[in-house]
Amino acid sequence: MNVQIQTVHFDADSRLIEHVKTKLEKLSTFHDHIIRVEVYLRLDNMAQQVKDKIAEIKVYVPKHTYFVKHSSKAFEESFDLGLASMVNQVKRKKERVMA
Repeated sequence: MNVQIQTVHFDADSRLIEHVKTKLEKLSTFHDHIIRVEVYLRLDNMAQQVKDKIAEIKVYVPKHTYFVKHSSKAFEESFDLGLASMVNQVKRKKERVMA
């Protein structure tokens, strides 16, 4: 599984990158043929002082692509909520294929 993590409008610290990588390792338990995962972490509302943290996750498997976007006040929270949604999507699709 190839993992790409991109940050937009900021530089991520190593703790955030490690958090993302360790959580992404759990995805392989839900689908065996994950080709690539792209994670985009970016700041929104740059003109205002309150900045939302947005996490976008794309998972590529043969013949399908999953996408999730979530925003909150912390990157870890945005990513964790997005990953939970991604796991639900992967499980639902796999159940449909199996049935």
